[in-house]
Amino acid sequence: MKVAVLTGGASAERDVALASARQVVPALRSKGHHVVVVDTVTGHVTESKEADHLLGKVGATWPSVAELQGRERTFFLMTLGSLPEVRDADVVFLALHGGRGEDGTIQTILDTLGVPYTGSGPIASGIAMDKDVSKRLFRDADIPTAAWLMAPVTAGEAGKHLGWPVVVKPSKQGSTVGLTVVKRWEDFERAIWYAAEFDDEGMVEAFVPGRELTVGILDDQALAVGEIIPRHEIFDYECKYTPGMSEEIFPADLSPELAAECQRLGLLAHRILKLGGYSRVDFRLTPAGRLFCLEVNTLPGLTATSLLPQSARAAGIDFADLCDRICRTASERSGRNNQGTPRV
Repeated sequence: MKVAVLTGGASAERDVALASARQVVPALRSKGHHVVVVDTVTGHVTESKEADHLLGKVGATWPSVAELQGRERTFFLMTLGSLPEVRDADVVFLALHGGRGEDGTIQTILDTLGVPYTGSGPIASGIAMDKDVSKRLFRDADIPTAAWLMAPVTAGEAGKHLGWPVVVKPSKQGSTVGLTVVKRWEDFERAIWYAAEFDDEGMVEAFVPGRELTVGILDDQALAVGEIIPRHEIFDYECKYTPGMSEEIFPADLSPELAAECQRLGLLAHRILKLGGYSRVDFRLTPAGRLFCLEVNTLPGLTATSLLPQSARAAGIDFADLCDRICRTASERSGRNNQGTPRV
């Protein structure tokens, strides 16, 4: 197939997206696909420049995005639909994380162009990206999730309804960008302002102590459950993307019953949000043995340290096969849903 890997972007997770693409591109080529790379900020990346453009590792902190967002907005409006690398692709592989790449914006554009793409559609992507909306759906489906409040909220209200500590974070960000664990009311206002730098809606969530678990979803099936043991208090940006800053155990050391329940809840969360293709669902397991769903990632990382590939590998699927299956699922779904629809 002709595959356009769309990457980069203007979100705080730009470096993660580039690192994902660095892994995805050779994996797809190893399966015989013709692959081109397009950065949503800079445009087509020639094969001779891929090695320099696609980052080999992610830094300890995220990049500033103010200038990138303006450049991406211009590219989206003026260029993307006319690029032959995108328009003529059999499948667009979305190696994007956060921002317009994961909130449904790029999915809407590609739907308009009639170009198949990996992952979920615009509505499902937007719902999953909005933690407030997705948690409401979890609650309605009896998927346990931590209690939460949406800003504006005072420290007094947070302490009264949620207790201490609390997690303050942007409602529509990933990779723990803008997130703070607040243990004292004196630090609460600073955390609210910090989250507001990344999103106009802030969320205050009860802190759930315990083990960090995750499960990958592929083709409507739950993969292996894994456990993450970060070197920091939480599985933050640095621990996620810096080799050696966390220990990932796949499969997790759980009873068969608990692992099956995590898989069941993960698949249910994926279905409740009406996601397509693949995702990754994150949980906390309390010392009392209760599972709490934290969030669902519609375009989980595919970097050298990412969790979805490890979940797939523990289920017997190597990285190249994972990428190939993601592409083929997108192509088959497009054939079912858009048969006879002409390209724009």
